[in-house]
Amino acid sequence: MTQKVAVLGTGKIGEALLSGMIRAGWAPTDLLVTARRPERAKELQERYGVTPVTNPEAAKTADTLILTVKPQDMGTLLDELAPHIPADRLVISGAAGIPTAFFEERLATGTPVVRVMTNTPALVDEAMSVISAGSHATAEHLAHAEEIFGAVGKTLRVPESQQDACTALSGSGPAYFFYLVEAMTDAGILLGLPRDKAHDLIVQSAIGAAVMLRDSGEHPVKLRENVTSPAGTTINAIRELENHGVRAALIAALEAARDRSRQLASGNNS
Repeated sequence: MTQKVAVLGTGKIGEALLSGMIRAGWAPTDLLVTARRPERAKELQERYGVTPVTNPEAAKTADTLILTVKPQDMGTLLDELAPHIPADRLVISGAAGIPTAFFEERLATGTPVVRVMTNTPALVDEAMSVISAGSHATAEHLAHAEEIFGAVGKTLRVPESQQDACTALSGSGPAYFFYLVEAMTDAGILLGLPRDKAHDLIVQSAIGAAVMLRDSGEHPVKLRENVTSPAGTTINAIRELENHGVRAALIAALEAARDRSRQLASGNNS
């Protein structure tokens, strides 16, 4: 792999990408990083052997630029980069809610842009990364983005019009499961279990259920029915979940996340 890739604004997700790419075969000498704090850049250099550069240097040198700054900081970053990015560079955005048109309007005409929504399981190589092409991105550009993000998990191509929904489902998705585990742990304590034992029981149950969903090919309704015996414990618990409107609450929560993603796209950061 001879192309140079630069990760700009290297936080936790950016670092996970670097680590995954190196494990997948990229040479550290082909990876560039930028960070707001010089000590952070030096830390990444010492840890991975990558090269710290300034944002303009990254724009001039790298073949692919991965922008991982927060959505509210993206406009400022593009103002800094725009004079230095040739139109043949691939720009990959990891910012929630910001459409590819936002980048295309600020960069040289014809610059290929790919939008990616990944999530925090990238830290353990189990990310779900959703990839969409801008108006100038080709199949080759999409394949290159898949190669990069495939180093830290699974990738899925979708039309950009579906990105806000994907952000609600998978981008924010891990937080919903953490919230559920937190609530179930509290319930386990209420039922008389020590916190550490309740935590272990729930986490392993969650891992087992996720693997069954992934590997069995069965619909989740079928898997749930396999656990739900007549007049048993599980159906009583399901009844209470339905009585308390948990399904409706989840749908409303995902709609709220989707709507917030749209707000970010329109420039509403408040």
